[in-house]
Amino acid sequence: MSPATDIDLDTPGLAFSKLLRLAKPKRIKALLPVEMLEIMDGLEPEFSSSDKLTELAVSMLDPADALQDDVLRSEVIALMPLMKVRELCTKLGASAGRNPFDDALKLASYEEHLPALLSFFGVVDDPTAPATQLPGNDRALVGYGLFDHQRLAARRTELMLAKGPHRGVLHMPTGAGKTRTAMHLVASHLGANEPTLVVWLAQNTELLDQAADEFQKSWRFLGNRDAGVWRLWGSKRFDFASAKDGLVVAGLGKMAALEKNAVKDLLSLADRASLVVIDEAHQAIAPTYRSVLDALATKRASTRLLGLTATPGRTWDDLSKDEELSEFFGREKVMLEIEGHPDPVTYLMEEGYLARPHFRTLNVQAGLDLSQEDMAGLSQMIDVPGDVLERLGQSTQRNLKIISECEDLVSTHRRMIVFAPSVANARMLAAIMVARGTEALVVTGESCSATIKMRIQRQSG
Repeated sequence: MSPATDIDLDTPGLAFSKLLRLAKPKRIKALLPVEMLEIMDGLEPEFSSSDKLTELAVSMLDPADALQDDVLRSEVIALMPLMKVRELCTKLGASAGRNPFDDALKLASYEEHLPALLSFFGVVDDPTAPATQLPGNDRALVGYGLFDHQRLAARRTELMLAKGPHRGVLHMPTGAGKTRTAMHLVASHLGANEPTLVVWLAQNTELLDQAADEFQKSWRFLGNRDAGVWRLWGSKRFDFASAKDGLVVAGLGKMAALEKNAVKDLLSLADRASLVVIDEAHQAIAPTYRSVLDALATKRASTRLLGLTATPGRTWDDLSKDEELSEFFGREKVMLEIEGHPDPVTYLMEEGYLARPHFRTLNVQAGLDLSQEDMAGLSQMIDVPGDVLERLGQSTQRNLKIISECEDLVSTHRRMIVFAPSVANARMLAAIMVARGTEALVVTGESCSATIKMRIQRQSG
């Protein structure tokens, strides 16, 4: 047992923080997550044997949480001096027997004894329990907050959607927290309209997974009731009649198929939806998807439509498409604005929100001749046509230059990401890197979510 000899045995109860400060480092370690100890040991080799270990435990461990966790409660009781363990047994309504620590553990595990257990350690108001005096000034910490520039963008977006035509675009650069800001808007809308549906649309699996996960994470802090989350992409399905209050996250392709094969289900969502969000807003005016949005956002005049984008326009050389996109969203757009900074990207880099990029051009003749048909396709399509990307990935000169550049970077960087023009090219580049002694993993749109997460975590370790 811990030699907590500096504890006042005559004072009723035992302050949780004092018990921790008198415990040996070895016993403190049992109360902290292993991964946290590993991180701290990596940063400070002497950390485990220093006073910082105790202070970390005091600041991190919430007494109420620790005392309600079976494992941590056992470790806490094991730290106590014998006389205090006997006192705890009495506090919990029984005299200690031949094995006071076992008796205390058993008594402390009963739910009806929780108030007395917390009181003993000074967690609740009790005139007989030692408790730390709280300061007059304190702070309430936010669990899912926004930066100043994100809060401004969210407020302006809410005002934009509140007035006719109840639609517009939120434009924030990549990495500026577009999804997080939008989730505050979604939570605010759900909180003010009950019951109702928000429909979140995106094209690819990664964006859909991110949206569903981010909503569940944010709603824990921002929500005012239990809300449903319904997923519709890949092999995911749900009963449309059950979607009445919460968030529907759906792939644009699935919704287009729904409009074609089960339009009643689509219209039933439109009856209950009061806010529609489309990630990568430039997709909105593609003919197939535009009709889906029209069905969802125009069935009721009050339904709001929000487009999210990291790019200012739809194409790089077709101003008419940008005009069409602007018209579709009612010519309403909120951009990230920072007072005194005309360029939000520069501000985000200066303040450390975004990394500052360093550009290097790989001068290589790819041997790719584009026909007039190719050029016409490039000007009309949202993305570069697949056959052009495939041909680009087959250029030997280009691939050799990329491999050479990767091997040069790997000598000075622990990790890197290479965006390949096609799946086949990505696999080929990775295979060459592995064969030449560099670990390389491939993540594609075909990879399952578990594989993607595992490989990203592996590379981040």
